[in-house]
Amino acid sequence: MKSKIIFLIFFFIGITSNAQVSGVGINKDNPQQTLHLGSQTGTIRVDGLNSTNNSFNGGGVDKTYPLYVDHNGDLTLKVSAYQNSDGSDAYTTAAVNGTVSITTAQLPNDGYETVEITSYTFTVARNTTLEIKYSLSVEVFQDNLLTIVKDPYARNITNFFTLNTPTLTSTTRRYAPSSKCYFNRNDIATNPAAAPDAATGYIYNSGTTYMYLTPGTHTVRFYGTVCSGSANRNTFVRFAGGPDSIFIRLY
Repeated sequence: MKSKIIFLIFFFIGITSNAQVSGVGINKDNPQQTLHLGSQTGTIRVDGLNSTNNSFNGGGVDKTYPLYVDHNGDLTLKVSAYQNSDGSDAYTTAAVNGTVSITTAQLPNDGYETVEITSYTFTVARNTTLEIKYSLSVEVFQDNLLTIVKDPYARNITNFFTLNTPTLTSTTRRYAPSSKCYFNRNDIATNPAAAPDAATGYIYNSGTTYMYLTPGTHTVRFYGTVCSGSANRNTFVRFAGGPDSIFIRLY
């Protein structure tokens, strides 16, 4: 009887050890992972992720949706973002540095000005990819009284991100740059047939970028610039006056 008990103990130890080393194989006699699917054509179906049971599955024949893993290791269709305006206004002019201007009196007379609109700081413990998508409203005037531009000079308005790393205080690379050129030749003195005003409203700069972050603390800065050519021309640019959007996610 004692010998049978010893035999059974060694038998179960052998099974347990084999399961720990080999894992579980489906159509696979020698599994190489904890769960190993051996079929070359087989797929995995999880009823909790289908369109009937999961509100994040949009359904539709032959349509697919991204699958993510949360901090618990659970599979999910839900997108988790650091920041997602998701239909609401991401920025307001009062909440960010929403204006930049050029005046003929300021120095240097290079026709260029820049402003840091806002910034984001991330501390990561591992190598991480940062995704940013934005859409920012822009309005162009001659001055802060919102006088319509009527001179014969174009203005270029650009938005972009820069990245500060743990080893560098700043970088010169511009991520997700987007530009628009504003021009309104509507000077009655030189063109009497022209109407005394012009259409106003929002134009948009939009961009997408991916940044590689190493372990440590990083600061991402969002800038706006205006250029009126080689010399200063009176210009006032207002950012974030309209509906804006931002989406930020860490991978």
